[in-house]
Amino acid sequence: MFNKILVANRGEIACRVFRTAKRMGLKTVAVYSDADARSPHVLMADEAVRLGPAPAAESYLKAELILLAAKETGADCIHPGYGFLSERESFARACAEAGIAFVGPPPNAIAAMGDKIESKKLAKAAGVNVVPGFLGEIADTDEAVRIASDIGYPVMMKASAGGGGKGMRLAWSEQDVREGFEATKREGLASFGDDRVFIEKFIEQPRHIEIQVLGDQHGNIVYLGERECSIQRRHQKVVEEAPSPFVTPDMRRKMGEQAVALARAVEYHSAGTVELIVSGADTTGDGFYFLEMNTRLQVEHPVTEAITGLDLVEQMIRVAAGEPLGFGQDDVKLNGWAIENRVYAEDPYRGFLPSTGRLVRYAPPAASDTPYTTLRYAASTSSAATQGERMEETPFVLSSGLSEGEGRVSKDGYIRIDDGVAEGGEVSMFYDPMIAKLVTWAPTRDEAADLQVAALDRFVVEGVGNNVDFLSALMQHPRFRSGALTTGFIAEEYPEGFTGAETGGGLKRKLAALAAAIAERTAARARSIGGQLGDTLAAPSAWQVRIGGDDFDVELGEHLTIDGERVDLDHDYRPGTRLVTATIDGEPLSVQVQPVRAGWRLTTRGASHVVRVLPAHVAPFARHMIEKLPPDTSKFLLCPMPGLLTRLEVGEGDRVEAGQPLAVVEAMKMENILRAERAGTVARVNHQPGDSLAVDTAILEFE
Repeated sequence: MFNKILVANRGEIACRVFRTAKRMGLKTVAVYSDADARSPHVLMADEAVRLGPAPAAESYLKAELILLAAKETGADCIHPGYGFLSERESFARACAEAGIAFVGPPPNAIAAMGDKIESKKLAKAAGVNVVPGFLGEIADTDEAVRIASDIGYPVMMKASAGGGGKGMRLAWSEQDVREGFEATKREGLASFGDDRVFIEKFIEQPRHIEIQVLGDQHGNIVYLGERECSIQRRHQKVVEEAPSPFVTPDMRRKMGEQAVALARAVEYHSAGTVELIVSGADTTGDGFYFLEMNTRLQVEHPVTEAITGLDLVEQMIRVAAGEPLGFGQDDVKLNGWAIENRVYAEDPYRGFLPSTGRLVRYAPPAASDTPYTTLRYAASTSSAATQGERMEETPFVLSSGLSEGEGRVSKDGYIRIDDGVAEGGEVSMFYDPMIAKLVTWAPTRDEAADLQVAALDRFVVEGVGNNVDFLSALMQHPRFRSGALTTGFIAEEYPEGFTGAETGGGLKRKLAALAAAIAERTAARARSIGGQLGDTLAAPSAWQVRIGGDDFDVELGEHLTIDGERVDLDHDYRPGTRLVTATIDGEPLSVQVQPVRAGWRLTTRGASHVVRVLPAHVAPFARHMIEKLPPDTSKFLLCPMPGLLTRLEVGEGDRVEAGQPLAVVEAMKMENILRAERAGTVARVNHQPGDSLAVDTAILEFE
């Protein structure tokens, strides 16, 4: 076994690997850029080495710096995490040449599966189902149009070396191909150093399902069930679950056997994922096709760990050390249901635009907040020593084998949070916007989803936009609960964007009761301050609460009543509290509270509500207050996110039509095309390509 492990990555995956490594008795080494000098993964490691400036290309992606750090610290193995180095054959070979073990697959397997065109050819030769398409070199846009027409629309254009949702374009027509082919090439070149593109048939009603494989260096390969990853946005996974509600045991066996056949064909060892596109319209169990093989640990690996009881990171380390797997395919049993939600720094209320900045508040749900044990693979404390003590106290230990019952902390369910951030830290424009992964396990799918909703209500993130409300809305959505998923779920269910989860009258009444109780307690606190002029007054007992245009008359007396009907309320609010735990008519509810003018912003169950709360004798006069209107920004093209202006398609005096591309802004390594909302004439150009833009910067002005 190894003595010291270096993780060639940052954030939550570095913390995740360190957690297992420490449990195995290994010493740990972190690497970091200038932007991450005080990040949790650095504080958690036994040693840390600076790589360079913030941009990944100058730090985390410099293989020579990673290897130098390993040599300087005496690390005898390197775990690449999720990073692109994990899928670079050259890095794996360089580790071997330096006498340092690479915790991942052999270089030849990385090379074979890293090229999407060649990997499809290998998959087909291994007997794996593949999607119809063109796998050769495509010279230019005109040839791409001809190929797409021959295959038949719709088609998907993909960067050959792509991954993580980058370098992908869906084309429904010739115009889409002409607009998207060059952009796909540019994204592939910018993100992966390879501008080759291939085109394949787009499967309608598609589901994205993947098979986790695990192999050792002795020829043993098993599959660990499937993960459903169909809920995506811009081809980036948002929700993952295991098992899939669509897959039958026979279908699971077929997919697993093909995945193992492919892994065996390239002499694969370590953890890997065979991604499949599955036709939701095909109920025969045969409508699945090879997409790609990711030769690394996947972001969504915790759901597989949850249902199998395996620590995949430990298995990877043991395989790299030459140990054989301690179990066979017949030993793999799937237990219960697990769901993972990715908490991103993006604003769903503004079209999911990326958000950067300081985490003013960051408080994920903790063990004391729920009836379940919270599992944390994160470093959120101020010192590595303190984190080590927390880790020893955590009762959750994934089993290295598959003994029934190991790796479980409750028969009812649990919450696990993988993160690599801390309150006061920075969400940088240089890296992926993921803040954390929230994982729940329960005996059934509905129970796991219910636990997600309860945990998301208690997930406090302030300072950057985040998608917590959106995730909660997904977990409550009737279509999600039915299991009728496709990769188009978000676009189909939220065609006009996200405005918050639907709020029924019952929830509004509960919030009205809580808002009035909060207002009464706040008023009582204000009246208890000494030295005030006049007589001491009691806090009002009668309040009017307005939520979304609905008014509720609340009376706080011996019993709380809403519009004359009694409501039983128990809560723990104190002035200044940001998270309130309440029981309303016997049902628990967690609500995040922020003061606003004349009331409160109450956030729960996937929606944020601005609630006006006024004493009953004051409320009638509110209609005389003039409402402030927002400024008219229709004459400007505003930058919707922090980013780099890479292209400007128009100049001063140009006439534009609605829908016409005006500019391209790159943010989080993705190109975002900004289009004209209406016809007009450009009066002024305020910025040029190469400028770094803040959110709401006026790029263009119109007449």
